[in-house]
Amino acid sequence: MATWNSRGLRGSLLEEMINLTNEKYRDGGLALIQKVPTPITPITIDKETRHITLAYFDQKSTVDYIGAVQGIPVCFDAKECAADTFSLQNIHEHQVQFMRDFEKQEGVAFFLIYYTSKELMYYMRLREMNIYWDRMENGGRKSFRFEELDKRFFMKPKVGQMVPYLDMIQTDLDDRG
Repeated sequence: MATWNSRGLRGSLLEEMINLTNEKYRDGGLALIQKVPTPITPITIDKETRHITLAYFDQKSTVDYIGAVQGIPVCFDAKECAADTFSLQNIHEHQVQFMRDFEKQEGVAFFLIYYTSKELMYYMRLREMNIYWDRMENGGRKSFRFEELDKRFFMKPKVGQMVPYLDMIQTDLDDRG
């Protein structure tokens, strides 16, 4: 079992940027997106600080965020990447399956990937992830390269929107026809 502080976005810059953007979207009446808490079972608690120092996940998490944008159900997961190659080990099969099922219900599912060394944010449509995922499952690369990404889906921060993913959702929907 993994401990609660061993992986994920807990306390990351990306999570903070997304949370601030989500507040702006909510305040502007544009979207209502919530962070999905990961249920944990505390094992050890520091008596002085009352902080959990060891815990285990109660169940597999699905996505980091879920909500609605102008009546459209939306879910997404956020990942950070320090290199030009993103390992698909950072994504779990149950997450991909949840997102596929979500889109079957006419929702929009995607990944937000923050390339920390380049300070670039990328909106990866589930359709695009499926290409890399299927390639891996058919014996191909277990990663994708920065150069493979669709240049249209790199995001530029806007005033008050550090992660302006609503623009990308619109482009994603327009591409679907």
